[in-house]
Amino acid sequence: MSEDDPFEDLDIPDDPLDDLDRATQQLTVRTEKRRYGKHMVLIDGFRGDTDLGSLGSDLKSALGTGGTVKDEHIEIQGDHEQRVRELLRERGFEIE
Repeated sequence: MSEDDPFEDLDIPDDPLDDLDRATQQLTVRTEKRRYGKHMVLIDGFRGDTDLGSLGSDLKSALGTGGTVKDEHIEIQGDHEQRVRELLRERGFEIE
C-alpha cells in the first residue's frame, strides 16, 4: 500500500463516465419471428463506444444461446426478450 494515494484501495472504475453513458442510452428490445418460426431478440439504440462484442458475448453466455452483432445492434437467438431486458438493466442500461 502506498502512502501517497489514500484512494488506492477503493474500487473506482478506470472511466467513471462509462456508467453515465450506459444510463443515458435508450435501448429498444424486441422479438422478431424469423424463417421457420424461429424467434430472434434484437437490441438497438447503442450510442458511444459501447463494446457490443463483449456485451453480446456476455448475454449469449448468460442465456446459453447463440447470437451475433450486426450493424450496431445485437441479435440473440430464441425467445428470451424478458430475460434480455433484465440482464441489460442489471448492467445499467435503460430500456424503452
